Amino acid sequence: MTDSTVVDTEAAAEELAAPLDLLLTDSALGITRRMLPNRSWLRLGAGLAGAPHFLLGRSRSLAVELADIARGTSTRAPARADKRFTDPAWSGNPLLRRILQAYLAAAETADKLLADADLDWRDRERLQFALDNIVEAASPSNNPLLNPLGYKAVIDTGGSSVVRGLSNLVRDLATTPRVPAMVDPDAFVVGGSVAATPGSVIFQNQVMEVIQYTPRTPTVRTTPVLIVPPVINKFYIVDISPGRSMVEHFLDQGQQVFTISWRNPKARHRTWGFDTYGQAILDAMDAVDRITGAKQTHLFATCSGGMLAAMTAAHLTDIGQADRLASVTLGVTVLDQSRAGFPAAALDPTTAQAAVRVSAARGYLDGRSLAEVFAWLRPTDLIWRYWVNNYIQGRTPPPFDVLFWNADTTRMAATLHKEMVQMGLSNALTVPGAVSMLGTPVDLTKITVDTYVIAGVADHISPWQACYRSARLLGNDNIRFVLSTSGHIAALVNPPGNPRASYRVASPDTENPDEWLETADNKPDSWWSDYITWLAERSGPDKTAPAMLGTPDLPPLMPAPGSYVRER
Repeated sequence: MTDSTVVDTEAAAEELAAPLDLLLTDSALGITRRMLPNRSWLRLGAGLAGAPHFLLGRSRSLAVELADIARGTSTRAPARADKRFTDPAWSGNPLLRRILQAYLAAAETADKLLADADLDWRDRERLQFALDNIVEAASPSNNPLLNPLGYKAVIDTGGSSVVRGLSNLVRDLATTPRVPAMVDPDAFVVGGSVAATPGSVIFQNQVMEVIQYTPRTPTVRTTPVLIVPPVINKFYIVDISPGRSMVEHFLDQGQQVFTISWRNPKARHRTWGFDTYGQAILDAMDAVDRITGAKQTHLFATCSGGMLAAMTAAHLTDIGQADRLASVTLGVTVLDQSRAGFPAAALDPTTAQAAVRVSAARGYLDGRSLAEVFAWLRPTDLIWRYWVNNYIQGRTPPPFDVLFWNADTTRMAATLHKEMVQMGLSNALTVPGAVSMLGTPVDLTKITVDTYVIAGVADHISPWQACYRSARLLGNDNIRFVLSTSGHIAALVNPPGNPRASYRVASPDTENPDEWLETADNKPDSWWSDYITWLAERSGPDKTAPAMLGTPDLPPLMPAPGSYVRER
């Protein structure tokens, strides 16, 4: 891959969505319904009708600019960061330049009209999603008759790019999710080029496997780390390619590391819900305790895994066993869904009930449907970039480990889907006792264990402000809130040494996240180093690393990454 390809691919990966479980309605019912006329569109029309001067003013300005474009006197140009129009033909060819300028002018006008309507946040988020997709789809760069890259590919390949492009299109339309492939399905090997850190499965039940990783240092810290991954993606986002693996880095710093690998549920597992997964976390903690002899465990959880871990921590607190937790870490996790971007705005009772009925009939929500929804959340990076690459240019997408992981989806059991949607509708985690875990009411204010919270400044799935409000729900005064550069995934897959990386850190003491942003310390590089230092302070003394994995009563069952991660 060229350097520019790597940068573009990493930019797309930053916008990937590990599961945000409050968008599960569209995953069950299909994303196209969000593009169709609805009451939000009616309120947009009413808002503009109530302020006709905005509509007339925008129309007049657009007409004037289109006239300038036709005369060739317009100076409008795409933003420097807009990679769609970097080919010189877009500026050098008079016809293409005019088409591009007209498109940019119309797109800006549409965006301003949406702002002029002065809608409430929910309507605005819903319409912004639809508008973004309509505008991006209309881009002249997506038109095979206009994009100069297509003509150059035809010349360079003697026409074979057309054949390959059509073949790629037929292949992608034949299988879900019906979006352009972002990575070749054979680009990486689970257990070989990803999920490659040595270890063993030391516990298995019908819900999950627990992997213990082989120490990489002569001594290890006493208190172990148990990673709780999301429930609708494979666990190995924390053990991606060597050199970029969080697990590998933690091991290099002397931590004892375990991770849960969730099973890919089938229809017969439809009854798995909050209690099933909460009990699985407790079972994993039991296994870790028996193997390490430690009395406490660090829980490191991300996204929907963070929701479950927080609820489990509340349960342990309620039954008087909070001392089993050395700390809780929540990565890109939203517990407070109020104004949490488009995913929160997309929820409404009618569509939620319909979505729950669909998954109940199947027994599960298919992760491939969720992947399709998330792709349409960032159409430029996750749809149209690959439309041009795969179909217009007839190329194979470049290999990238995070994109491979994102395509390796799993299902969500129907009961868990239902409970997640219902919890999102009522924003139940913000109300003590509104939802339960293992028979006890969940009260996040009772969680007083030391907590480390990570958010991504460019995260459109778990907005950092929502993560900040979520951290403030916890009852602990010792919370370290870290705001990393990048989006949902790149904020986590963030190994040290990246000169473009930085993070802000401080306790979430102020109610307003923007005020926190102004006063938080800004530090270079990755938050990983800060976290390891924070973790080490809470992990007890060093001891000799175990010579073997497991124990006589919990012997290794198979090499990492185990069997559940390979299930389709």
